[in-house]
Amino acid sequence: MLLLGNEAIARGALEAGVAFATCYPGTPSSEIPENFLKISQETDLYFEYSTNEKVALEVGAGAAISGLRTMVTMKHVGLNVAADPLMTLAYTGIKGGMVIINADDPFCFSSQNEQDNRFYARLSSLPMLEPTNVQEMKDMTIAAFDLSEELELPVIIRTTTRLNHIRGDVVLGKLKPVKTKDTFQKKPFHWVCVPAVSRNLHKLLLERYDKSAKKSDNLPYNQIIGDGKWGIVANGVSFNYVRDAVSDLGISDKVSILKLGFSWPMPKDLCVNFMKQVEKVLVVEELEPVNENDLKAIAQEEGITIPIKGKGIAGLSRLFEYDPGMVRKAVAEYFGVDYKAPEMVDTSDTPELPGRPPNLCAGCPHRATYYCVKQVYGPDAIYPTDIGCYTLGLLPPISMADFVICMGSSVSSGCGFSKATDQKVVSFIGDSTFFHSGITGLVNAVHNNHKFTMVILDNGTTAMTGHQIHPGVDAERMGFDLTRISIEDVVRGLGVKDVHVVRPFKLKKTIEAVKASMEYDGMSVIISKELCPLFAKATGQFKKSKPFYINHNKCKNHRDCLNLLACPAMYLDGEQVEIDKNSCIGCSVCAQVCPENAILPLKE
Repeated sequence: MLLLGNEAIARGALEAGVAFATCYPGTPSSEIPENFLKISQETDLYFEYSTNEKVALEVGAGAAISGLRTMVTMKHVGLNVAADPLMTLAYTGIKGGMVIINADDPFCFSSQNEQDNRFYARLSSLPMLEPTNVQEMKDMTIAAFDLSEELELPVIIRTTTRLNHIRGDVVLGKLKPVKTKDTFQKKPFHWVCVPAVSRNLHKLLLERYDKSAKKSDNLPYNQIIGDGKWGIVANGVSFNYVRDAVSDLGISDKVSILKLGFSWPMPKDLCVNFMKQVEKVLVVEELEPVNENDLKAIAQEEGITIPIKGKGIAGLSRLFEYDPGMVRKAVAEYFGVDYKAPEMVDTSDTPELPGRPPNLCAGCPHRATYYCVKQVYGPDAIYPTDIGCYTLGLLPPISMADFVICMGSSVSSGCGFSKATDQKVVSFIGDSTFFHSGITGLVNAVHNNHKFTMVILDNGTTAMTGHQIHPGVDAERMGFDLTRISIEDVVRGLGVKDVHVVRPFKLKKTIEAVKASMEYDGMSVIISKELCPLFAKATGQFKKSKPFYINHNKCKNHRDCLNLLACPAMYLDGEQVEIDKNSCIGCSVCAQVCPENAILPLKE
């Protein structure tokens, strides 16, 4: 079958007999749990969207320690959130197989950083597998479950965006029987990590690590390809670029490639044998020089004195993704191969494509909320924001994002800004992000008597990663029997006295609520409730309205509609603002902003 990389991982988990799956959605891993969600509706697979990645790993730990084959999926920054339980779960180990999918994001396609999570394997002493193609993504998933049960350790599979989202042909295997129930065996002096127990467990972890290190030398995912004197080491998607480069340059007979698929623990004996058969080594790896440094350390211990280089050769750096041309150039430069890059296609006679920056969708309720807050608080207030669609409030003309570092940080950093400055502070956070990690920041704000406004942008779904369920979603409309948690009840339950629930498309009333929050001497919360229009359409909740048009007999061309809102349904036709009736959803926000009342519903 032709499968997406993430679909291949999901298929591999099914073939391995997965019974229990948890996650917090995050691109580039989101399609894995989306498949599990659908499958769970037709089978006895248990799947849940957990509140955050830490919770997902802890829920999965309970299932894996009870003997069920369990998968937990997240993106790279999600593993930061899950790192607390991860480090100690490595001590306790597990009973059933547990596979943790970690999707790194070189080039920050959809993330706030591009950290290299290979360090987490080294930090936790847990095995890490790195597939290089779609077939391996399925096969390695099966192998990871088997390895996990044998070692009684969680196993991490590290992917990257390029692998998660490529498609390739995959040969399917048989589905194993699934064990959906087992019995937890009480062993308090193993499972309860008080200091006296953990000292013994650390020793046990290192013994298991040694066992996994021996397996690393013998599993087929680590292999030497070729017998030439020029050595290249590669992992993940970089391995494919290396294979292409060697073929394109016509040097296959001169090259040996060390492929690192079971990348931690490093296959030390294999690395030694490889370095002894080559004259020099080029290490091709995206982001940090992890393998490069490990190989240099092994070479020093073994008295091997060949050149080992990686970062700094041609364009190989610690930044961003690699590509085939970059790797081809680096291989040619390092080994002294005559090489002339292919000439670029001449596009001088082709007009430039218009810029298409990311933008909030036409009719997005966040745009209305931002407008109302800006009208009251102005440009001088501090606007900490968070991770979600609404992060696009950074861009002009909205320009309502001053600080963001991670999920939930808008609330906690708002506490700091409000104490450290005399400026007004308005923090923005989404509904899913509020449940993920905003609640604890709000507890802190109430307890420590901070004074600022928190705006919860409740669009009824986890919009940015694909409309997944969270605790505040009306899941019944999506066909799931899940308890819905009221954001307003949570906020009031945490002790917030000044709470305003608004419908952002009603600008006048929303502005009144924002003014009241600004005047309140304490912690104030505004809950801005309006469904994401894309989600509303997908779930049959969209209330169709007439699109709007501009009556040019009334329009004075102030362009407030365009300059204050920048809705993508608007465009300039010469000097006149127009509205694309096919994009407009009829939210009426622009009509309320127009000083001439020149924006009206289309009567056709």
